[in-house]
Amino acid sequence: MSATPARPPLSDARLLHDLEEVVARELDRHLRVFKEWMPHEYVPWSRGRDFAGPLGGEAWSVEQSPLTEVGRVSLVVNLLTEDNLPSYHHEIATLFGRDGAWGTWVHQWTAEEARHSIVLRDYLVASRAVDPAELERARMTHMSSGFVSDNRHSPLHTVAYVAFQELATRISHRNTGRESGDPVCDRMLAQVANDENLHMVFYRNLLKAALELAPDQAMEAVKEVVTGFRMPGHGMPGFERAAARIALGGVYNLRVHHDDVLQPVLRHLRIMDLGGLGPDGLRAQQELGAHLAELAAQAGRFDERRAAILARRAARADG
Repeated sequence: MSATPARPPLSDARLLHDLEEVVARELDRHLRVFKEWMPHEYVPWSRGRDFAGPLGGEAWSVEQSPLTEVGRVSLVVNLLTEDNLPSYHHEIATLFGRDGAWGTWVHQWTAEEARHSIVLRDYLVASRAVDPAELERARMTHMSSGFVSDNRHSPLHTVAYVAFQELATRISHRNTGRESGDPVCDRMLAQVANDENLHMVFYRNLLKAALELAPDQAMEAVKEVVTGFRMPGHGMPGFERAAARIALGGVYNLRVHHDDVLQPVLRHLRIMDLGGLGPDGLRAQQELGAHLAELAAQAGRFDERRAAILARRAARADG
């Protein structure tokens, strides 16, 4: 595929201005399809009882948890990720602004996301799913560190990132529910995942408009985001160890990331078929294709290692 003549890049201010009409249209669509839900209706309050402390209740122990091991680990990671909402709001409000359609969306998104940390924490505490003292200490450590986006230098990179990240979060919540061992948890996380899917659609459609408006810049942004992708919770205490357990448990790993997150968004946008690119855009498209091929190979090797580990564990359990 030959390149078209290079076009001068658009400034961040011009991109934000030219995309605002799309933001307004997508915001209207989002508000039409979004259905209000109440966090307290998804929490099993009848399971709750006092903890050890000033009220003289019962100390927590792991036998009280209704969750599988991978369910406990994944829910804590998911909640601590959601807890950093103040930092996320600061990042996108700084990039997108607080006025007009952009500002309205930023605040709407933030208000909807706040429900997720509310319902997750209430569920974990009411059902005695995890050690509440350890959870609170982890929250303090994680939130005290704040969050600095890898893409804070560019609104376009941020739009590209959240198009993938919102789907990644949806998949993580949905798979956590399925692996949790508790139907109440599964139902709650299905509702949270539905929100994340609506957010993904908003940003995916915005990214599609950006690809039409500034194809070379948007293609470069997609390539850099995909090749350097990290979940927003990567800085939390013990993240690497937790991520390894979550990967082995099938909640989120290279295979899930490649098949269920990257590919659906890229196929919808027809990224690898996009024409009319200048030299920089065409080079970014080719580099993205090479990266995806390598990622698929890595996912295949991970599948083999995971299968071997699970087989050894099953053999030990049978023996």
